[in-house]
Amino acid sequence: MLSKKKTSDFEEQILPHLDAAYNLARWLTRDAVDAEDVVQEAYLRAFRFYDSFHGIEARGWLLKIVRNTCYSWLQKNRGHNLTTEFDEEQHSVESHDPETALIGKIDSQMLKRLLDELPLEFREIVILRELEGMSYKEIAGIADLPLGTVMSRLARARQRLQTSLGTYAGGESK
Repeated sequence: MLSKKKTSDFEEQILPHLDAAYNLARWLTRDAVDAEDVVQEAYLRAFRFYDSFHGIEARGWLLKIVRNTCYSWLQKNRGHNLTTEFDEEQHSVESHDPETALIGKIDSQMLKRLLDELPLEFREIVILRELEGMSYKEIAGIADLPLGTVMSRLARARQRLQTSLGTYAGGESK
C-alpha cells in the first residue's frame, strides 16, 4: 500500500523534472515515442526506489535513472532503427518574422543533425551540459564517470561539432 506522504513527496521532488527527463531520453533514443516509454519506465523505477533517495539533488538522481533506463533500452533494442525525425513544431520557438523563423528552423535542423551524428557517449554529455545546464560534477555523478572524463568528452564533442559546423558552413554537405 502506498503512503500518501511518499506519493506527495515524490510528486513534489521528482515530477517537476519531467521535461528534463524527456529531453535526455529523446536525445539518447532519437525517437519521441521511445523516449516517452523510457521516461515512463524511469519514473516507475524512481517511484519504486524513492525510499533510497535522500533528498539531496532530485534532478540529478532522476536523470541518472533515465540515463540508465535509456542504456538498458538501447541495449535491448540495438537493432531497432533510431533515426526517427525530430518534431520541429513541438520543440521550436515561434517568431513573428518569417525570415527569422526560417533561419531559426534551418539552424535548429542543422544543430539536430550535428548532435545526432555525435557518438552516444559524447551526445549525452553535450545534452546534459548545454541543454540541461548541469555542472561537470553533476554530469559525472549521472554518467558514473570521473570528472576528467566528462570534461574530456565534452571538449571532444564540442570539437567535433565545431568541425562539422565548419564543414556545413563551408557549403559542403554530407
